[in-house]
Amino acid sequence: MDTNAILGRILHAHREQPGALLPVLHEIQEAVGFIPPQTVPVIATALNLSRAEVHGVISYYHHFRQEPAGRHVVRVCCAEACQAVGGEALAEHARTRLAGSEVTLEPVYCLGLCACGPAVQVDDTQLHAAMTPAKFDALLARLESEQ
Repeated sequence: MDTNAILGRILHAHREQPGALLPVLHEIQEAVGFIPPQTVPVIATALNLSRAEVHGVISYYHHFRQEPAGRHVVRVCCAEACQAVGGEALAEHARTRLAGSEVTLEPVYCLGLCACGPAVQVDDTQLHAAMTPAKFDALLARLESEQ
């Protein structure tokens, strides 16, 4: 995959669009899987923004990755409803368990399972409610066993 060609195509498609930065970043991440650091100055120049503005948006939004994701992406809900039922402890457990693994951990601020949290999502598809550290470890063991 040629990142420069992808970036050129995306920037060309949005060249006349006011407020194009977010759509451009979303499309780059969808196409490449993350926002490569070398694309920041190119995006800034094309959209007549400073590199600091582009980097600020990328680093502000939790959705944007600045490096490739692991084999799986696990999102732990950090919203208030999940926090109230152990979400912070679960997130800390997940950080500890996933350190050095091929699984990327990302915070998310509502998976829509507020009544049965804490909630976890795997790879944009699998939702898991009432997650505990023990259930998380079992889920991680299943993910690690997949090849």
